[in-house]
Amino acid sequence: MLPQDTIIAVVDYDTTEWTELTVIDEVTLDIRYATSNNFVQEPVYPCGRCFLKPKIAIALKKVNQELITKGYKLKLFDCYRPSPAQQKLWDKVPNPDYVARPSEGSMHSRGSAIDLTLTDLEGNEIDMGTPYDFFGREAHQDYTNLPPAILSNRLILKSAMETGGFQAIRTEWWHFSFGKGLPPLDDWQWPCEVKNEK
Repeated sequence: MLPQDTIIAVVDYDTTEWTELTVIDEVTLDIRYATSNNFVQEPVYPCGRCFLKPKIAIALKKVNQELITKGYKLKLFDCYRPSPAQQKLWDKVPNPDYVARPSEGSMHSRGSAIDLTLTDLEGNEIDMGTPYDFFGREAHQDYTNLPPAILSNRLILKSAMETGGFQAIRTEWWHFSFGKGLPPLDDWQWPCEVKNEK
């Protein structure tokens, strides 16, 4: 029998299709598109939750555990993105260098991409030289006119992600896709009322 104050989370999604990442996984969540703190300056999601395809979530958890041994943790800005949300972003910034065309689809809309950064073990963000979703050359992976400490921070993140099977893109230091297999585009929207039972 469970102790009286034990809380059991009710799973409200199809676990064969999705895995949710939460603070239990020792990551920090800052799902920007559920807030107005993003480049479109308005919420795109009804609430902030982080889902990935199960094998991709497993790979990301392994990356995070390895980083923890080195004094870092992952902070997640965006995970799975429903196709209608991708359309909203494209309507605001119709530039394929920064937003995937909805007709082609984003790897986010396949549940196989993640936007993230590093923090220390206390949750303080590590300096990457630009904010998340900064649209300019300074955010590019190949931009080197930055202090050595920032280049080193970016390399720590990129190396950890690539070792875990993820691939970077040229224009964003924060974006990584999992390169093994290509799940179909999806428009599933996660529920927003998380219920717990005692």
